[in-house]
Amino acid sequence: MRGSQRIRRGALPVALAAVIGVGGFAVGAAAAGPGDTARPAAVTAPSGQAAGYADVVRDVLPSVVLIRTDAGLGSGVVLDDAGHIVTNAHVAGDATEFQVQLSGDAKPRAGSLVGSYAAGDLAVIRVGDRSGLQPARFGNSDQARTGDVVLAVGNPLGLAGSVTEGIVSATGRAVTEPATSDSPGAVLPDAIQTSAPINPGNSGGALVNSGGQVIGIPTLAAASAQNGTQAQGIGFAIPANLARDIAGQLIESGQVTSTHRAAIGAQVATVSGAGGAAAGVAIVEVTDGGPADRAGLRAGDVITSVAGTQTPDTAKLAEVLAGQDPGQEVSVTVTRDGADHQVRLTLGELPGG
Repeated sequence: MRGSQRIRRGALPVALAAVIGVGGFAVGAAAAGPGDTARPAAVTAPSGQAAGYADVVRDVLPSVVLIRTDAGLGSGVVLDDAGHIVTNAHVAGDATEFQVQLSGDAKPRAGSLVGSYAAGDLAVIRVGDRSGLQPARFGNSDQARTGDVVLAVGNPLGLAGSVTEGIVSATGRAVTEPATSDSPGAVLPDAIQTSAPINPGNSGGALVNSGGQVIGIPTLAAASAQNGTQAQGIGFAIPANLARDIAGQLIESGQVTSTHRAAIGAQVATVSGAGGAAAGVAIVEVTDGGPADRAGLRAGDVITSVAGTQTPDTAKLAEVLAGQDPGQEVSVTVTRDGADHQVRLTLGELPGG
């Protein structure tokens, strides 16, 4: 499901934070202080375009819902008339039952988990009461271009139906979501980077283009590597094409059977070098008959690069693999018995589940 225009890039020089609001806050994300007056951001546009943006917002708002769990809140996007709603796996967390609130509807309705895919940070829930549900219009996220105007629609800090504006800053980003107590973290391939502000509670909402089509599911906000404060205007969304594909699999079988994600078929762990710095990815165990096994790799080998990109730790290895395709042959550099070796490895597919 990756677009032909994929841009493969290295690690971003920032930390990333999943933006579900837990009690109104999120790890690495800024939130309004007690003395602040938080209001939904105004949507602005050049002269002559304001009415068009207002129409887009009115069209999209009924398709974006507020999702509450015991752990916090987030957003979701209505997929179909059957009551299915796509959101982030970190919004769903460990919950199986949810309170779902439609825009303009004061009474929440009950929802239940259909399936969750933590590796891609996507989940689907379903509400039994389908009255008033308005399925979103999805666009082709492969056609998103840098500079396109986009709106982020969600429920930041519990402010239902908030809208922020920005542009598509880049496409094809491979970004790593940090692990937290609520989420094991995930690597998101082909993420859409946007300058539209993404705040706690926006997770699982809608990133829409100027035609009112959903092209992404806002998921991450960047945070400063120095002090952890939220970086302004750097957010990331899962492309809509991938979100719809994974959601469709979850709806059909409750699990993901085709991830479209590359894998080497091994359990790995980061190893430390001199001074405690990450120095590579050690193979702990290889899957019998898997890609690493077929390439002659074995437990104890330390992977230092894949496809020409250095892999000092497991997060970077995951990012590199996110930019590859199952079945693709890549060069892998490993250290074995103090010597470097290069092998050719045909990538497998990351299991779903």
